[in-house]
Amino acid sequence: MDLTISNCNNFYSLKGILNRNNVYMFQQAFKNIFEKSNTVTISIEDLESIDRYGVNAIARLHDEAIAKNKKFAIVGLGCKDLYDYFKSGKAA
Repeated sequence: MDLTISNCNNFYSLKGILNRNNVYMFQQAFKNIFEKSNTVTISIEDLESIDRYGVNAIARLHDEAIAKNKKFAIVGLGCKDLYDYFKSGKAA
């Protein structure tokens, strides 16, 4: 399954697989997002799997939010790899 990104009022929902083959699509969808918005929420509830490239892309978005003093949230019980990354303290 490919990656599908849908949005409504700065709430983005990821569905499918986020991996090396489609991480560019994720990056394009969120390119300059914090120039347009102060708050971004991403739901990973329907994300079936994510590889290290996907985790790194979301981590970079998180870092950008911190650098620009914007609000960024990840919601949903999606992929364990992403949860483990942020829980490990690497993101802090």
